[in-house]
Parts: sequence; C-alpha cells; structure tokens
Amino acid sequence: MSFHLVVGHGPAGAATARLLAEQGHEVRVATRTGRPAGPAVPGVEHLALDASDPAALARAARGAVAVHGCAAPPLPQWARLWPALSASLCAAAEESGAVLVMLGNLYGYGPVAGPLTEDLPLAATGPKGRVRAAAWERARALHEAGRIRAVEVRASDFFGPGVTDGGHLAARVLPNLLKGRPVATLGDPDAPHSWTYLPDVARAMAELAGEERAWGRAWHVPTAPPLSVRAMVERLAAEAGGGPAPVRRLPAAALAVAGLFSPLLRELRETRYQFDRPFTVDCSAYEAAFTVRATPLEEQLRATVAWWRERDGR
Repeated sequence: MSFHLVVGHGPAGAATARLLAEQGHEVRVATRTGRPAGPAVPGVEHLALDASDPAALARAARGAVAVHGCAAPPLPQWARLWPALSASLCAAAEESGAVLVMLGNLYGYGPVAGPLTEDLPLAATGPKGRVRAAAWERARALHEAGRIRAVEVRASDFFGPGVTDGGHLAARVLPNLLKGRPVATLGDPDAPHSWTYLPDVARAMAELAGEERAWGRAWHVPTAPPLSVRAMVERLAAEAGGGPAPVRRLPAAALAVAGLFSPLLRELRETRYQFDRPFTVDCSAYEAAFTVRATPLEEQLRATVAWWRERDGR
C-alpha cells in the first residue's frame, strides 16, 4: 500500500481518490474546506489547506509516492490563480520526491485543424490556454532539470457520473433529457467532438503515477471515438427509454447576452472554437504504451443515465 495525495475534490479528484482507495492505497485529499464534495469514501482522508501555499502542500505531501494535481481555480480566475497553484504543486513534488501527476486539458493547443496529438505545440494565445500551457511547461522544465518527476494527463470534455455543472453533456442536458424537454447546446450540434469518460480519467491518473516510462511528457486519456452533441443526446435518450430529444443551437446573440450575467459563459468565449468545428483527440500513443482503454460507449451511457436518475430521484 502506498500513500497518494490528491489535490482537489472536483469530479476528477473525487474519482481518482476513490479509485486509488479501491486499489488499496492510502489516500488523502487536500481542499480548502477539508470536507468531501459528496458522500464519504472508505479509505479516503480529507485535510484542509490552501494548495497554493507551497509550504503547506509540501508538508501534506511528505511520504507520498504521487501528488495528483486535480484542483483548478474558478474559470474566471484562472489567469490570476493558476501560476501560484502550479508552482506550489511543483514545489511539493520537489520537496517530497513524489511523482507529480498533473491533470491537464486541451486548451493549451489552441485551435487546431485535425485530430489533437500530444506532439502538437502548445500554441494557444488566449489567457486560459496560455496559463494551462505554462503550468505544464514549468513542470516539464523541472523534470528535465532532474528536480522533479512529472507527467501530465490530458482529457477532453468530461462526461459521466459525477460530472455536473462544468460538463457540456451534464447539468445543461441530462435533466432536460430525462424530462423529455429540448436540449440547448453551444456551437454546431453536428460537429464531431471527443468526450472523455470521467472514470477513464481516474484510471489513467492512477496508471501513469506508477509508470516511470510515462514521466516527462503529456498523454491523452483513452477516449471513445468522437460523436457530435446531437448523436450523444440521441444515444442518451435511447438509453433513458424516451423518445428523440430535440437539440437546439443557442444563437450567438443569446450567448452574448447571457454572458453579461454568467461569468462562466463569458469565459467560454475563448474556447468556443471547440464546439464550432470538429474537435477530436487522438489517444493512440497512450493505447500503444499502457493498459487503460476507453470504457465502451454503451457502458458510459448506461452508467451516466443511471447516476442522473438516482441524483434527481427519477
């Protein structure tokens, strides 16, 4: 049994902590409140600290084999808060000797023509893309200097049980779908899009923490073949046993007005390109090297609908 420190308890942090505990590891989760975001999980301890405080985080990481960086500031505050958080994660990894397993996303690439691969440059020019790219560039530089051991696990948009307000196929879709109501979506509802199943994110985080040959670079989480929003809604509706669910594209003017009142929608303008055109991830490098594979889509759909039904009492 090894000790793992999970920083953050959003959907990915909670899933990673739960999986590590199920594997028999000692798991501590560090958050500002020190309270679980959902039901308590046997074998998972929670502690309160400010993860951007390098001294506090280093103390919490003592004895850990891995520090899993799953925390993220609120989206409107990324540019201001990410640098301190990423620096603290690196400092904790350096002082403790733990492997730093950073949860990343695809913002750092910026708009790309064709499938996303890990060898693409981190060429984003928007503030959120640049701050995420800088976080990994810092960790990679320290890894190459021999000061830490680090790996980044990059996922596309989260999908599955536990994904709520932050998911594009979650709180804005599933409750309406289960009630037989129309679903509204950003961008082109027929553009192919990659959806990374949340349990597969946790499985990749756990696997790469112990794979020395993975360290020093980024890897894409194994992800099912891309499907458009409309296609995913159709499959979710079929799994739920209902009729076809109408999918409506939100007009650009409506989004602009909504952005005046919603900081989240306002911030999403930078990454709107991900839904206005095909946005697909290539995970073949991971699959050629390691054992995790994307959960079959039918299983993803079944588990997601069941979780939302239980959550909403339906």
